[in-house]
Amino acid sequence: MKWYQSKLIAHLFFWLALLSALTYLEVVINGLTFGFALGNEFIRISFYAVLIYTNVYVLIPRFLSDRKLLIYGAFLILIVLVLTPLMINLFYWKYQGYPDLQDQVIQHQAGYYLLNFLLTSTFTVFKIISDWIKGERERRRIQTQNMQSELRFLKSQINPHFLFNTLNSLYALTIKKSDLAPEIVLRLADMMRYMLYECNEKWVPLSREVAYVENYLELEKLRHGQHADVHFTCEGDVQNRSIAPLMFIPFLENSFKHGLSRSLSTGYVHVSLKVTSEHVFFRIENNKPDSHPQPETRSFGGIGLTNVRKRLNMLYPDKHELLVVQDPLTFRVELTLHFSEEN
Repeated sequence: MKWYQSKLIAHLFFWLALLSALTYLEVVINGLTFGFALGNEFIRISFYAVLIYTNVYVLIPRFLSDRKLLIYGAFLILIVLVLTPLMINLFYWKYQGYPDLQDQVIQHQAGYYLLNFLLTSTFTVFKIISDWIKGERERRRIQTQNMQSELRFLKSQINPHFLFNTLNSLYALTIKKSDLAPEIVLRLADMMRYMLYECNEKWVPLSREVAYVENYLELEKLRHGQHADVHFTCEGDVQNRSIAPLMFIPFLENSFKHGLSRSLSTGYVHVSLKVTSEHVFFRIENNKPDSHPQPETRSFGGIGLTNVRKRLNMLYPDKHELLVVQDPLTFRVELTLHFSEEN
């Protein structure tokens, strides 16, 4: 069923229900016959419908929506002043043979004008509220679509960024015909499976993200060998919790790319994860290259941190803290993600 058909049925049901209720009240209260009361209320509701639909579908879209308030108000009063006398005269004519009812029509003329104006104005308020609700719903829908599109774009940047770095390392090992290459391939395959098939949702199990981090670090250990002091600790229960996918990877990549991989002597990357009922706390620290010590502050790499900040603002608004600290010898990142009802 098309939307306008369902809307028409709903409107007909509303008017029929109102007609039935008013007819019943007039029969019970005024003691009129059913047919006579039904005719009275049919006339009344017909005028109400003309007033309301003229207001909602003509005056509001044409004048009120364009903020022409004075013109809208003038036309609203005009249709009440034009239609109400017609309504009064029609009732007066119908009540021939009922002088008491004709006298009531004459006595309550001001009430007819006031009631018609209040009724029409009430539907103006309903229309404004309804349009505002629809606008908010549409705004949220567009905002959600934009967020999902941007998240897909950000993740499409993250995945190749990591893949290219790892493949470069794997290529170097295959050139050397290292026995570590097959194990790296297996770990990389598991990581790629996670990225390609499990990271398409807004949230992923925290346990899978932790497994991904462990795989990443083990891969780097295999690649660097004795040259690396890579250490990872995880405290707390990682089950039955969710997290945005690939949130920690840019920090891991940065630590190895700008720290350990450039160190002439043994370098280190220390990673810790602590999970409580309220939040997950991620900490990573690495040494800076000892070949070129730089006392000045050096910016942290490329699209990685920029994407992380964007994703944090979208997925964890007011529910995260990100601290990036560096000195001439070390670099440290601390990230706290607060759990919500979603995860």
